[in-house]
Amino acid sequence: MAQVLRSLQKPTDPNVVSGYDGHSDSAIYRVADNLAIVQSVDYITPIVDDPYQFGAIAAANALSDLYAIGARPVIALNLVGFPAKTLPLSVLNEIMRGGADKIIEAGASVLGGHSIDDHEPKYGLAVTGLINPDKRISNSGAKPGDTLLLTKPLGTGIVATAIDRKLAGSDLIERLTAQMSQLNREAAAAMLAAGVHACTDVSGFGLLGHLREMAAASGVGARANWKAVPVLDAVWDLIRQDCIPDGTQNNLDYLTGFVDWSQDVPEGAYTVLCDAQTSGGLLMAVPPEKSAALLAALAKTATPGEVIGEIIPAPRGQIQVIA
Repeated sequence: MAQVLRSLQKPTDPNVVSGYDGHSDSAIYRVADNLAIVQSVDYITPIVDDPYQFGAIAAANALSDLYAIGARPVIALNLVGFPAKTLPLSVLNEIMRGGADKIIEAGASVLGGHSIDDHEPKYGLAVTGLINPDKRISNSGAKPGDTLLLTKPLGTGIVATAIDRKLAGSDLIERLTAQMSQLNREAAAAMLAAGVHACTDVSGFGLLGHLREMAAASGVGARANWKAVPVLDAVWDLIRQDCIPDGTQNNLDYLTGFVDWSQDVPEGAYTVLCDAQTSGGLLMAVPPEKSAALLAALAKTATPGEVIGEIIPAPRGQIQVIA
């Protein structure tokens, strides 16, 4: 996809604050000196069986890019693909109800959308927010010495694959659903109050994929301690059962050459750190003198943070994984 984007003409409008250059989390367009419109879009195939929860997860996932830069969501438009000839419309109603309830929880409004007939359900939203462009948090501001903080445990891709293969119990499914439908709103508020240098949400490219983007955009390297990274229960056992999604394996293949693995890092950790996430947490690069205050603020939310590593001077875009 990056190769495709490089072939397109770059925007020349001076009001474009952020586009696809540097793998930014959202598009930002300045409309006044202290006001910009922020837009992002995401949609997914069903990741859990319950249609209402699927809708809520899809909405939380779409909103995550806005929260990663500190924007306030205001409106959303539904994006729907649905097999109307094979599934009852009551299923679609539940999907959209779950999405709408999550958007309302975020303090925004669903104002319409678009649907097509498709062979399998797909749902997501185009979301719009507002921000002071001079106060946005980008993924390109990480500095050597910064502490790396992560909210939300990894493993959602692996567990979702386990659900599809009937390998996940009800308790694990319940925890996965609760985590993925949880907004990153409180974590973003804590981040803005504390002050961070950079942030990105962790989604389809996995933790190391998004950390690689942050490091490359910031002109720095990064070091992560795999033992410090929070992981969902049962993930290690599922890896031993070869329950690995294609997207996770693709991430691992792509990151070859960008990641230096310490010899004492087990093979299973490779998979977890590259696992393709849906509605993952926020990855923040925090000035070391502010990390304690941010950790304390996050501890008061439903998504406490964990210190998982640090930003190092070089090489640019390279990641060291240690034990």
